[in-house]
Amino acid sequence: MTATQEKAARSPRNRLVSGPGILLVWLYGVMSVGAVSRSIYQIATEFDRAPLAYGLSAVAAVVYVFITYTLVRGGEKARRAALVCCAAELAGVVIVGTWTLVDPSAFPDATVWSDFGYGYLFIPVLLPLTGIWWLRRTRAAAAA
Repeated sequence: MTATQEKAARSPRNRLVSGPGILLVWLYGVMSVGAVSRSIYQIATEFDRAPLAYGLSAVAAVVYVFITYTLVRGGEKARRAALVCCAAELAGVVIVGTWTLVDPSAFPDATVWSDFGYGYLFIPVLLPLTGIWWLRRTRAAAAA
């Protein structure tokens, strides 16, 4: 993609942060702050108690930060990266959520994605679904 095409992709018409996208970025930003601060605290103070849970919380934090960044950045490359990350996030929520229900002893402490995000009002399972919908919707609008 040339510099001109990339600039056009970032034009207001192709921005991911418009309309409902603003709320999506805000929610991802809040989840980023929550997941990052929680995982840093847990890893620094109690990592030996539940390393799997705290490690997964750190992975969730990185995913949330990256998706927030790509949504704000805009452009077609960012849209594709965010779409892949939202799909990976959804897979993580489903896998970890199911795992915590099937084998609760594997998680002596909760992760962001435990019980499908129950501790976070199920936002972790709703957010990637909404993100995928928004990214697909804005791609169709940009192509029109």
